[in-house]
Amino acid sequence: MPTSTFFNLPQQKKERIIDAALDEFSESSYHQARVSNIVDNAGIAKGSFYQYFNNKKEIFKYIIDIMGEKKLKYLDEVIKKQPEMDFFDFLEELYKNGLEFAKDNPRLNKIGNKLFSDSNSEIFDEIMDINENKSIDFYENILSKGIKNGEIDPKIDVEVTAHLLTKINIFIGELLYKESEFNADDMEIVQKVLYIIKNGLELNQKGGDNIGTT
Repeated sequence: MPTSTFFNLPQQKKERIIDAALDEFSESSYHQARVSNIVDNAGIAKGSFYQYFNNKKEIFKYIIDIMGEKKLKYLDEVIKKQPEMDFFDFLEELYKNGLEFAKDNPRLNKIGNKLFSDSNSEIFDEIMDINENKSIDFYENILSKGIKNGEIDPKIDVEVTAHLLTKINIFIGELLYKESEFNADDMEIVQKVLYIIKNGLELNQKGGDNIGTT
C-alpha cells in the first residue's frame, strides 16, 4: 500500500501520479515499466516518489487494487439484482458486465492484458493469490444461495466448486487476453464456458445438440 504521505497529498496531485502510473503500466509490461517515466509524466521528483511508494511493485499492486474497486462498483447493479436472479443468469450477467468494464476502461484493460501475458511471472502469482481468496468467498456465498433456492445440485461441494469457478475465471481471462486486444462485445467464449458450468460433461437429453450455447 502507499504510505500515509501519499494519502495526505492534495487530491489533484494524487490523481496526477496515479494517471501517470496508469499510462506507464498500460503501455509497458510490469517488468519493462520505469519509475522514471512515471515521475516525469507526473511532474514530481524521483525522491518524492519513494516517499509515497517503496518501489515499483507497490504502485503496481495499488493500481490493481484501484482496478478491482472500480470493477466492483461497475458490477454493483448486477450484484444488487442477485436475489431476484437465477444463479446461472446472474453468472452470465457478471461476465457480460465484466466485458463491458474492459471495453469502457481501455487503460485498465491493457494493464490486465499485459499481466495475463506474463502469467508465469512472480508478480502475476502474487496478485492472483490476493484476489483468488476474495473470489472464492464470493462464489461460496452465491453457490450456497443457489443451493438454497433449488437451482444447484445440493450434492456439490461448495468450497471445491468455488475454487473451480475462480480458476475458470482466470482461464477465461487468459483466453480473452491472449491477443493484444479482444472484442468486448463477443460473448462466444464466455457462452461456451457457461454451457459447461450449467450442463456439465455427461451427455443427456437436456444438452442435445446445443453445445456452446446457454
